[in-house]
Amino acid sequence: MGAEADERPHGAAVVADGFGLKGPRGWAFREVSFRAGPGALVAIEGPSGSGRTCLLLALTGRMKATEGTAEVGGLPLPRKMAGVRRFTALGQVPGVSELDPAFTVAEHLGERALLQRRFDGSVRALLRRPAERAASTRARIDEAVAAAGLDLAALPKGERTSVRDLERLEALRLSIALALIGRPRLLAVDDTDLKLSDADRAEAWALLRSVAESGTTVLAVCSEAPEDALRITTLDGQDGQDRKTPETTEASETPETTEASKTDADADTDSGADTDTRTADTDADHVTEDTTEEGAADALAETGRA
Repeated sequence: MGAEADERPHGAAVVADGFGLKGPRGWAFREVSFRAGPGALVAIEGPSGSGRTCLLLALTGRMKATEGTAEVGGLPLPRKMAGVRRFTALGQVPGVSELDPAFTVAEHLGERALLQRRFDGSVRALLRRPAERAASTRARIDEAVAAAGLDLAALPKGERTSVRDLERLEALRLSIALALIGRPRLLAVDDTDLKLSDADRAEAWALLRSVAESGTTVLAVCSEAPEDALRITTLDGQDGQDRKTPETTEASETPETTEASKTDADADTDSGADTDTRTADTDADHVTEDTTEEGAADALAETGRA
């Protein structure tokens, strides 16, 4: 019981100060500064192509930042990227951690649990009898599915339902369940509110809020943040200020969080991209959203080598 309790997630604090990521052609995001306590719900807000996903991946050790400092769970980035990856987990991130439409729900859950046991299990756990290992695996799957609010019985074919037959919200729940199997200290989810109705969007945020309340820090990319989340914007000059969660969030970011829209953004995540921290001499009035989108897309194309 004590060993099992030790495996329960405890949130990772996130601190960023002047955090930025630059590639050969400019910035994907820049000057991001905020503090979030363990168990906080952090919403990375902005339009598609504004560097939101790059920031999400940089804060989880999947992309290499080139400016400023950040700490996740007490580990500095980008120096301890591998260490941060060990206790963070990705939900859905298009092009990085996607569900296989041909797999069934049961196949996805079984595969993730098997990988978790193989690479993260203790030697003592590996020496258990097969029946005990199977029971432990099933218990972990059930726990993650319950935490994600995924009702397997309500699916068209139960666990045998293919991913291609899932509704958007159910696919989101499945991706979160897969991430929670590893009992991470920080959960990162991309495109949280993409293609969701108002009712489904409310359910999605209620789910992420419950995950945060259980102790796991949550980073969620979205187009519109809920009122009770710590709001981080990837565009300079945004109208709104960040909103703090009274019990879980410390301090806040400055309004000038990033300057992703001021340069032709691009980011090479593992090649030691240009570390010059100066912005290009470009008049912001002449930069379009397309340049930011192009840079962010190029940066994401490099994540496989991060």
